[in-house]
Amino acid sequence: MGRRRAPELYRAPFPLYALQVDPSAGLLIAAGGGGAAKTGIKNGVHFLQLEQINGRLSASLLHSHDTETRATMNLALAGNILAAGQDAHCQLLRFQTLQQKGKNKAEKAGSKEQRPRQRKGAAPAEKKSGAETHQEGVELSVENLQAVQTDFSPDPLQKVVCFNHDSTLLATGGTDGYVRVWKVPSLEKVLEFKAHEGEIEDLAVGPEGKLVTVGWDLKASVWQKDQLVTQLHWQENGPTFSHTPYRYQACRFGQVPDQPAGLRLFTVQIPHKRLRQPPPCYLTAWDGSTFLPLRTRSCGHEVISCLSVSESGTFLGLGTVTGSVAIYIAFSLQGVFLCGCCCCYVSGLLL
Repeated sequence: MGRRRAPELYRAPFPLYALQVDPSAGLLIAAGGGGAAKTGIKNGVHFLQLEQINGRLSASLLHSHDTETRATMNLALAGNILAAGQDAHCQLLRFQTLQQKGKNKAEKAGSKEQRPRQRKGAAPAEKKSGAETHQEGVELSVENLQAVQTDFSPDPLQKVVCFNHDSTLLATGGTDGYVRVWKVPSLEKVLEFKAHEGEIEDLAVGPEGKLVTVGWDLKASVWQKDQLVTQLHWQENGPTFSHTPYRYQACRFGQVPDQPAGLRLFTVQIPHKRLRQPPPCYLTAWDGSTFLPLRTRSCGHEVISCLSVSESGTFLGLGTVTGSVAIYIAFSLQGVFLCGCCCCYVSGLLL
């Protein structure tokens, strides 16, 4: 008997490169596209309303924002402001949900629910992707704010973007190895420094201005503004493979649920080269103050492509290049779920 296909949450009309969940508004934001090539594949950012229907998570399209010839490759969310990496540029978007006119007070009150809503007997979620599709009674508007070039290599590409804790600054990294920090929303540059030889794969902004970067030069570095504080040393403290170099693929800060002021850093390590019989990937938790490793756990042989931490700091979500998803407990790094779709990934990050 074959493996049962997981239920589909939503099918976008373009390749998906970035997802963001807004738990307070019950929104899933999906972005991607076919780029500038004239293939007929559109580029856009889709805003989806998340709901619980008969105990199952469902998503319906509220709004489709056209990004013309630019495919969005990475996203960061701060309130109702989106930072979208599009080729060598970062585009700021502002979105707002509105109640349509003519609705009574009870309907308006119902529109203020901030978590995915529980409904019984509701119709299946709409699967079509129109240019301006929305739920009855709710509409969403999107406006372009500032845009700025953030990468200057011969083949420029912004690979990652991240807000600081109070959303006043935005950090970007790309193929030229430089970190650049920008004011929000003016996108005035306030800091620039060389962080890696080669591409920056990921970055995470912590408290007190600390910044963690990981790159293709196999290094993971902790910075205070443009000054190097320390480098992470995973293989010196964990499994070693003399014939298999590893690189850091992703990094994220997360809260410690039972410690209001506590902070952990999580990283993913993957083999630097693809092998016919690939060794496992690893997930590591670090102390957020000393940046010493706390524990490391193997997370399978499928190559990890992305890492997310739930808002509560309780769960980690891992996505692989083959499309599978795994949910881990942040404290113990114990796996709790593995499936082949983004539905469970989104559910875990809403907890």
